[in-house]
Amino acid sequence: MSGPVKRSVNIAGHSTSITLEPVFWKALIGAADEEGLPLNALVARIDADRLAEVELPNLASAIRVWLFRRATERRG
Repeated sequence: MSGPVKRSVNIAGHSTSITLEPVFWKALIGAADEEGLPLNALVARIDADRLAEVELPNLASAIRVWLFRRATERRG
């Protein structure tokens, strides 16, 4: 398993860097494909949900939690 990978994404017209482990990048790209969204659009949606939180997690943490919840819900 390799270390975290930093990638740039565009959210609401501005570029931001996100650092995630490869397994999370793979899951996030797969989720975007399954939902028929560009990666940037899915990250923007996760970011909007994150901004509504009382305690504001960082974006990378919000993505990991979103992916975990998605996997848990899919298992039923």
